Amino acid sequence: MLVLPDHPVVDKNALIGTCARLGLRADAERLRAEVEQLPADLWGSRGGRVGVHNPAQAIFLRGYAPAQGPLPIEDRETLDRLPYVRELIHEIIPASPMRCLLALLPAGAIIAPHIDQADYFRKTIRIHVPVVTHPQLWMYCAGQSFRMTAGEVWALNNSTVHGVWNASDELPRTHLICDFLPSPQLLELLACAERELGVADPRVEERLLSPQSAA
Repeated sequence: MLVLPDHPVVDKNALIGTCARLGLRADAERLRAEVEQLPADLWGSRGGRVGVHNPAQAIFLRGYAPAQGPLPIEDRETLDRLPYVRELIHEIIPASPMRCLLALLPAGAIIAPHIDQADYFRKTIRIHVPVVTHPQLWMYCAGQSFRMTAGEVWALNNSTVHGVWNASDELPRTHLICDFLPSPQLLELLACAERELGVADPRVEERLLSPQSAA
């Protein structure tokens, strides 16, 4: 697993809480159009992700899946096809990007609740930008359920229990997911972020915490 010995552990409970919506917004139409023009043959695999992420398809844009070992974190070839995504990663979000990927969760699929515990995850800030989503998609974090709409920019506390339920029978979900090293500018955005946007939804919690979700 990749380690970041020269960087401090991030107190995500203090900085983020559960999920926090940043005061940034992507151009949702431009982002979706750019991602949807990717060739179909780039999809269809997990991109090297394993475990609870097995239900999702992934395309890595920077770096590699943790299970592939401590490989270099650098731009991948697919990012050349996505100039606006590159702009988001390298310019609009004001911090140094680490691993970045597109993750497609099929209709009805679940990412079972889990905690990202490796050194790398304890020292980076996880950002989600919904690309394709819908009202039946739930992000779950520490007992709260969140709806994230296309183009919003969210910080997720992946150092606590989190998961995803795509409750639609027909519609997929695609998120741009990136990890960043903390910077003064990103920390300022986090300090001003909107919190308390989740709800306690017993239906979501029951579905995600059922034995079937971990199967």
